[in-house]
Amino acid sequence: MGISLLSLLIWLPIFSGVLVIFIGNGRANIARWVSLILSIFIFVISLSLYTSFDSSTHLMQFVEKSSWISQFNINYHIGVDGISVPLIILTTFSTILVIIAGWEVVIKRCSHYMAAFLMMEGLIIGVFSSLDAILFYVFWEASLIPMLLIIGIWGGVNRVYASIKFFLYTFLGSVFMLLSLIYMYNKGGSFSIIDMHNLKLSFTEQSYIFWAFFMAFAVKVPMFPMHTWLPDAHVQAPTGGSVILAAIMLKMGGYGFFRFSLPIIPDASLEFSEIMIILSLIAIVYIGFIALVQRDIKKLIAYSSISHMGFVTLGIFTLFLSYKQNIIEGSLLGLEGAMVQMISHGFISAAMFLVVGVLYDRLHSREISTYGGVINTMPKFTGFVILFAMANVGLPGTSGFVGEFMVILGAIQANIWYGILSASTLIIGAAYTLWMVKRVFFGVITNPAVSMLKDINAREFSILAILAIVVLVIGLYPQPVIELMHISIEHLLHQALTSKL
Repeated sequence: MGISLLSLLIWLPIFSGVLVIFIGNGRANIARWVSLILSIFIFVISLSLYTSFDSSTHLMQFVEKSSWISQFNINYHIGVDGISVPLIILTTFSTILVIIAGWEVVIKRCSHYMAAFLMMEGLIIGVFSSLDAILFYVFWEASLIPMLLIIGIWGGVNRVYASIKFFLYTFLGSVFMLLSLIYMYNKGGSFSIIDMHNLKLSFTEQSYIFWAFFMAFAVKVPMFPMHTWLPDAHVQAPTGGSVILAAIMLKMGGYGFFRFSLPIIPDASLEFSEIMIILSLIAIVYIGFIALVQRDIKKLIAYSSISHMGFVTLGIFTLFLSYKQNIIEGSLLGLEGAMVQMISHGFISAAMFLVVGVLYDRLHSREISTYGGVINTMPKFTGFVILFAMANVGLPGTSGFVGEFMVILGAIQANIWYGILSASTLIIGAAYTLWMVKRVFFGVITNPAVSMLKDINAREFSILAILAIVVLVIGLYPQPVIELMHISIEHLLHQALTSKL
């Protein structure tokens, strides 16, 4: 099973999506059940990656390799390490959530909706598994197509504008990455990502490649100032689209920095690390203030995602400042914190967007002013919201605390002022999150429509309960996640701190 496990995880969702399309929109209920059963089956298979994974080595596991385009030495080459395994499991888990979340809500072209998420699941797993640069690029770009359709077909009033903006930003940024990959192939004769890790590059070459990678990965994270597509995409996307966009697709940018920038161009990453840190701090602090003035709940959470993802890039690039001061523990802490933050943010952002979806399904409004006193009619739902809001703030005991705390500690060891600025997000985050919760859920009922709301049903309760358990488990006992990635992160740190000059 180990030999073909990754291929099964990539291609089973894609072919499952094709199957669901053929079921047709006329048999929507069958399409829903087939999608759910297949997505659960795929998730169970993905757990085999964790149970069979050897966390004592940094070497790639479950490796498969066969020739694809032999004249250019392009191969179907896949494998995983401790960095990609948790992201794959996060992907398969999130797919189940969006299928259940759209169960009663999505009426128009239901089978196509479910199929789009299944296909995107396989393509994103392909991104996290690829060990050939061209294969990586193909999966990277192909994953845009289902999301483009999800926003463009099932989105809001301005869905076409938002979907085209999303596609152009992410596609054009990736073109620069492709040019860099072709350049390194011409220099080294191989599209193998592992070979590129060992490719000797001058500082000038590394500099050009660094900014080319930046264009692709920073847009995806998204980093300031390349973030402007995200609020539009989130606001117009259906709930499931927002969940996958925040929980999974943003992580592709962080994964790109881990897999490409640090090991391939370490000297340029070191040289430009302070610029990256400054951009990350702007995202954390400035974007947090932008979130504070939002009137649309979904847009507030979208800006919150940009702020929290700033911790990922901050943790990645503060490792170089710690290294300059011979604080290797700080470098490792920041890098592991960035990875934990990606996983944690995946669950918390999914929960927050699902919460907005529950409200929107009832009153068809995302305006904060529409609500008020929701706790009076939806007490169970409000309980979940408060838990996820606390996790979003970074309350100890929730997963939101672990990654951010590790990154802040790493930042403090690198530079005390960077640490203080990054820690300020705990105050800013509390301000915009708790103020939103106060206005929407507490106080007297100001809108008669709110007094008619019904509390969450069994389907909604099960989704939120599962996410609540995960957020608490990771927050209280993150060790299994950290142990899974520790050796791979240590090896990446060694690569990032080894000069190629």
